[in-house]
Amino acid sequence: MVSLRHVPILAALALGASAAPYNTFDGEGFPACNDVAAVKWPSSVDEIVSLVKGAAASGTPLRASGKGHMWYDTMCTDDPRTVVVRTENVNGISNFTLEEGAESGSVVIEAGVTFLQLAEYLHDNGASMGYTLVNWNITMAGAVAMGGHRSSLREDSMVTAGVLSLDIVNGKGELVTIDRDQNDDDWLAASTSLGLLGVIVRMTFKIYPDFKVYAMQKTLDEEEVLNGDIYGLIAPYATANFWWWPYKKKFHHRYYDKVPTEQSSQEGFQNTFSLDAIEATAAKVVLESGKYFYTSNLLFEEITFSQWEKPNFREKSTNKDIESFPVYGWNYDVLIGGLYPDQKPEWEWGLHGYTLELAFPIPMANKMLKRVRQLFDAENKKLIVMSSTYRSGINIKFGKAYDDFLGQVTTNTADGADWSKGAIMFDFPSFHPTSGDGKRFNEPFYINLAKTLINEFPCRPHWTKNTREVFSLAKKNIDPGHLSRFNAVRQKFDPEGIFKSPVGEALGFYN
Repeated sequence: MVSLRHVPILAALALGASAAPYNTFDGEGFPACNDVAAVKWPSSVDEIVSLVKGAAASGTPLRASGKGHMWYDTMCTDDPRTVVVRTENVNGISNFTLEEGAESGSVVIEAGVTFLQLAEYLHDNGASMGYTLVNWNITMAGAVAMGGHRSSLREDSMVTAGVLSLDIVNGKGELVTIDRDQNDDDWLAASTSLGLLGVIVRMTFKIYPDFKVYAMQKTLDEEEVLNGDIYGLIAPYATANFWWWPYKKKFHHRYYDKVPTEQSSQEGFQNTFSLDAIEATAAKVVLESGKYFYTSNLLFEEITFSQWEKPNFREKSTNKDIESFPVYGWNYDVLIGGLYPDQKPEWEWGLHGYTLELAFPIPMANKMLKRVRQLFDAENKKLIVMSSTYRSGINIKFGKAYDDFLGQVTTNTADGADWSKGAIMFDFPSFHPTSGDGKRFNEPFYINLAKTLINEFPCRPHWTKNTREVFSLAKKNIDPGHLSRFNAVRQKFDPEGIFKSPVGEALGFYN
């Protein structure tokens, strides 16, 4: 029997409620779902269970959505009956356990808890998540569903590596607990579920005593990376990454590691996405003109490269800029940070982006980056000079091997590549112009880049930073056995396919 709590969804559908886009964090004009009938804001796990039961009873398509790490219309199928369940009001934190002197403990978090919310809660209680970190504005459950990770080859960096158990409301409205077990297909599917098994409503997460870290950065010539020991530059550190400046032919090499708490009283806080009004206005003027004149894009790379030479950190206790490396501070403040208190995120200033992110086996890192350089050079021969149009260049990240079915860093796959040393992630954000057709300067370059990398390397896509077309192209690089085993779990959890998505369709789960 359908309860009264299901009536709002059923009534809206019966009355033929008009569908409208559901947008990404970028706002109007940037749909995550092209057509949805309703957006629901439950305030408890029980309410999510009730909503899913109602959707199951009526055959209503349903998708869970957190704070936002979505760039394209890949969250929902184009079914105007779709209902989106926003989770951020279901954000309880409980059962904190970390005994004095213990190496680790645990905490229970609900569906809408963001990384920043959990990080601040743990810091206030003398704890941290270690290195299983993601961006400040993402829900932890969403990070698990999409296979989110921190940039590390030495430490566990997949967010799911910190999960001890999780509760999912499946497609029948049942609350199912899945405990960590690398020999259990349910667990291997849930580790990167893409939201196709149901709504992750609760997780027990592993935690550690809080600690301080340092951040250090060096500038390298391009040849030092392309022809260098990439693994040797990254693996020794707790977490590390590159920022590539293709016009400058330079890399910034940023690396972090733990330090004794008493080593420094500095409390550095990293700025990841925030700008003030003057910076945002200047950037928008230059980048919008870059749609037509590549010289504007070259100027932008020159300016932002110079800015990125300095630390993007402030002293948290005074809010004053830190002028030189190394920077010291508490775990999440230095490794992730967030917004400066007097600034806003770039998308709120009208600065939007396209994205492409693909993961490759570490042994192929040099070959892959050299291939990208060849594509840049091919444009130069046509007298078209390409550059970065993102404030920190092209982001080159890394992930320690972690086995599940659909993660970017899983090993022993049918492609025969050696993923055991981990993966290098080529993360290429680029400016999204608002004028004209909204396409980038020399748009065919970006399309050719994606197709070339997918066709020439055994690469895997990031599940929220790519287009539908990229997912369809990249399917051939996903282990067929993993796809089959994942789909078997999906059919058990969601037999009617109410959690269907374009990603699942691209992977062939609904054929």
